[in-house]
Amino acid sequence: MRVLLIGANGYIGRFVADRLLADPAVQLTALGRGDDADVRFDLATGSPGALTRFLDAVHPGVVVNCAGATRGGARELTRHNTVAVATVCEALRRSGCGARLVQVGCSAEYGPSQPGSSTAEDAVPRPGGPYGVSKLAATELVLGSGLDAVVLRVFSPAGPGTPAGSPLGRLAEAMRRAMQSGDGELRLGGLGAQRDFIDVRDVARAVHAASLSAAQGVINIGSGRAVRLRDAAATLARVAGYGGALHELDGPPGALRPTIGHPRTESVAHRVDALGHHRTDALGHHRPDPLGSRGERTDSEHAAPAPHPYPDGCGSWQQADVRTARDRLGWRPRIALEESLADIWMEAACRI
Repeated sequence: MRVLLIGANGYIGRFVADRLLADPAVQLTALGRGDDADVRFDLATGSPGALTRFLDAVHPGVVVNCAGATRGGARELTRHNTVAVATVCEALRRSGCGARLVQVGCSAEYGPSQPGSSTAEDAVPRPGGPYGVSKLAATELVLGSGLDAVVLRVFSPAGPGTPAGSPLGRLAEAMRRAMQSGDGELRLGGLGAQRDFIDVRDVARAVHAASLSAAQGVINIGSGRAVRLRDAAATLARVAGYGGALHELDGPPGALRPTIGHPRTESVAHRVDALGHHRTDALGHHRPDPLGSRGERTDSEHAAPAPHPYPDGCGSWQQADVRTARDRLGWRPRIALEESLADIWMEAACRI
């Protein structure tokens, strides 16, 4: 089976490439903007006709699209997440290859969920920001294309290669800095959000399974369990062997709630929120960040940290209903969050 993988150099795409290359029945061709791609092509600017000619020449049986942007303004997100997918769909419609399309979507398409609930594929999407809107538009293009296609809505990926700018990546970096400087306290904000973390290697397994299946429509890929970010921080501290105190900044002013260890008052405290905004002055005193969680200036320089600054527009809670993935792909998550966090910490520790 010949598979064309788009976005092989991205966070998820790298692991999908490894998984597909491990299958002796797969002949893999990588298409992307980088020099190390087998074929250089920019979906955001390239024409459907040019991509059609390439598809007709390579004649893949499956096209996997892991490409896209997670940051930027609405125009940039639309170009990379929506227009790019429109190009892929149109090229596949024009081509004679008849390839199946596996599109990697995301849970931000759903938007906020009711706390305590599990989000199934038939939930009405209400994305809370331009990223989720751009990905939902891409999903609708795929579903309305008439192609043999499936969209995997991936919840919060974690594990090796986690971007340093993600909430878990920033937590690991904050802990690394605290350990490197000998700080006995780590004060963190924005830990109230609960997310369904799924290891990126399990995501790659799901993409592989979807490539081989006949399933169509939308399929959730997650662990099926919401985890509070403060609990992930506690696990990360245990994995890292951080012996200092871990405090949370989201309570009332002056009320910091220790969750791990005991403070060593002789050392300067390191304060950071879940998005990496550092909150210390030269003496280690608390200094409010004048920028909000999305980089916007708050009404007051003394505004309290936002209770849920998780940057995906999904509010305080998300948890996947993953029964469809089990029933239609034969897929279940295998890797526990603690192992994912251990791999995140291993990469952060290499920078000490």
